[in-house]
Amino acid sequence: MNIKTVTVCGSGVLGSQIAFQTAFHGFDVRVYDIDDEAIARARATVQGLQGRYQQDLQATPEQTQAALARLAFFTDLAEAVRGAELVIEAIPEVLDIKRDFYRKLGQVADPDTIFATNTSTLLPSELMEATGRPGKFLALHFANQIWVNNTAEIMRTPRTDDAVFDTVVQFARDIGMVALPLHKEQAGYILNTLLVPLLGAALELVVKGVADPQTVDKTWMVATGAPRGPFAILDVIGLTTPYNINLAASQGDPGRAAVAQYLKHYIDQGKLGVAAGEGFYTYPDPAYLREEFLK
Repeated sequence: MNIKTVTVCGSGVLGSQIAFQTAFHGFDVRVYDIDDEAIARARATVQGLQGRYQQDLQATPEQTQAALARLAFFTDLAEAVRGAELVIEAIPEVLDIKRDFYRKLGQVADPDTIFATNTSTLLPSELMEATGRPGKFLALHFANQIWVNNTAEIMRTPRTDDAVFDTVVQFARDIGMVALPLHKEQAGYILNTLLVPLLGAALELVVKGVADPQTVDKTWMVATGAPRGPFAILDVIGLTTPYNINLAASQGDPGRAAVAQYLKHYIDQGKLGVAAGEGFYTYPDPAYLREEFLK
């Protein structure tokens, strides 16, 4: 299949990035979300991405304006997916919400449309039956700030058609990603299999009162030479996603419940991470980027 038109469903931090990156590489992109307020936020987010692309990729204003021109916004799902060869889902990490969404999507999308989930924590096989087209369904996972952290993990289910898998691998390359094929399901893919335990351990250290977030980050950065620590990474991800993940795992697990409650304290104050201007650090000049932080 030749992919020309892509619909991104869910216009949060990563959904907006996926949409802009895809449009930047010449595809027509529709952005779907549930209401006008969410769409207004998405428009503001993609407008703001122009500066990041110009700064980080040396893109010209003409290039970023052309990308914006290839974006269209919808609150009607049927209109958003009509004629699209690929739908990328980037809605909240809640299994029931995703399953319900795919049942609705399957009823209005063209029969040949490929569905891809950007889930970070769920296996695509947990969603494939809800799509009504398991052969045309797989996972396509992007790291945050995808224009610089340009990895795309493509993970098939046991029922994904080979041609569909190959098509999505090529699509990932076509939008400037380093395509990373996974031939067997793995919770967390490659990246999060490595990253999630780090973030969980960092949060546990703070919740238990062992150290504060800045000290944890400083330890990691000094000892490993990493450009940011786990709490700075959480700010980039946005605190809502790790909160949802820990809340879902909190039943019968006091440790995860305590982490969820800790994150909720920040979320309730509007400290959602980089996108909100404040999380564990204040942006655009976070303390961990200052020379004295590592001393």
